[in-house]
Amino acid sequence: MKIEKVKISVISMKLKTPFTTHLEMVHEREGIVIEVINREGVSGFGEVVAFSSPWYTEETVQTSLHMLKEFFIPMLFTSRVEHPSEITPIFNRLRRNFMAKAGLEMAMWDLYAKERNQSLSSLLGGTQDTIPSGVVVGAKSTKETLLQIERNLENGYKRVKVKISPENDYEYIHSIRNHFPDVQLMADANSAYTLKDINRLKALDEFGLLMIEQPLGYEDIVEHAKLQTSIQTPICLDESIVTFDDAKKAIELGSCRIINIKAGRVGGIQTVKDIHDYCLGKGVPVWCGGMLEFGISRAHNIAIASLPNFTIAGDISASSRYWEEDITTPEVIVRNGMIDVPSRPGIGFEINRKRLEEVTIFEEDFTKQ
Repeated sequence: MKIEKVKISVISMKLKTPFTTHLEMVHEREGIVIEVINREGVSGFGEVVAFSSPWYTEETVQTSLHMLKEFFIPMLFTSRVEHPSEITPIFNRLRRNFMAKAGLEMAMWDLYAKERNQSLSSLLGGTQDTIPSGVVVGAKSTKETLLQIERNLENGYKRVKVKISPENDYEYIHSIRNHFPDVQLMADANSAYTLKDINRLKALDEFGLLMIEQPLGYEDIVEHAKLQTSIQTPICLDESIVTFDDAKKAIELGSCRIINIKAGRVGGIQTVKDIHDYCLGKGVPVWCGGMLEFGISRAHNIAIASLPNFTIAGDISASSRYWEEDITTPEVIVRNGMIDVPSRPGIGFEINRKRLEEVTIFEEDFTKQ
């Protein structure tokens, strides 16, 4: 793979509706678009999904920008890369900074697929032509949550995720179940609980939740294993799983029955594949989490979610749910709760250059010397 140029663009777009968790309320989404260009002028695209502040992980847009400019782009230029699977070992010489690594690595996967005139899904071994779409509802009030769920179910979404905390759990879920007794419902706690809250979490068993995501500490694996033995609801780990070894340890300890895989969180597509394949062998289902992405990362997620062990509807919703106009074309569309997996080369979506330019607040080009 002969890379001649890398372009990074920091973009900012206002969400249609603010996204609320107990940790943060997001009104405007910043991100980094990465374009890698080969000698023939073919471009591959990736997206850094870090937030503006370090509420989800320690990474931010600004720390990722620093790592890309000072370390990862120079490393890419000075390394011989025949296949994108070789990039993760190169970048892992430097610790963590997984979202910065992932944005660049995923751009290389897109480029590699385009060079071979192959869809990213087929290159990765995807087996699904369509994938089910789930949705995350993050509203200030129960009333607004119920209205959002109703609208999303009318639009065909297959699964609903809501955010909970010790201040807003039992009565909240009870109200949702009363209104929507048959919906596939899961709860995401974003590490809001401790083992002292076991009885609160056990009380949620009566609602038949699909899973409860990351109830305990964001780096914890051991205490989740203790909790899983005490509750019937399957635990899904998210923030705790940032490496392949994390996934392996969590499964061996019985810390969870499901794993949420986010390419940005684990450092890119190669680690996604490694975790997916291991979980498949162990009979542990996985699903693709969302990060309020723009269209580029959403396109990568569609390809990833076409792999055979992604058996639970992911947080991959229509572009129009979040944005007045996305940076990719065509926009991602949900029909009857399903999303088509593109068969076109690479991620299967084109970049809306006009829209990208409109939302760019900083850009810089890097050329191989």
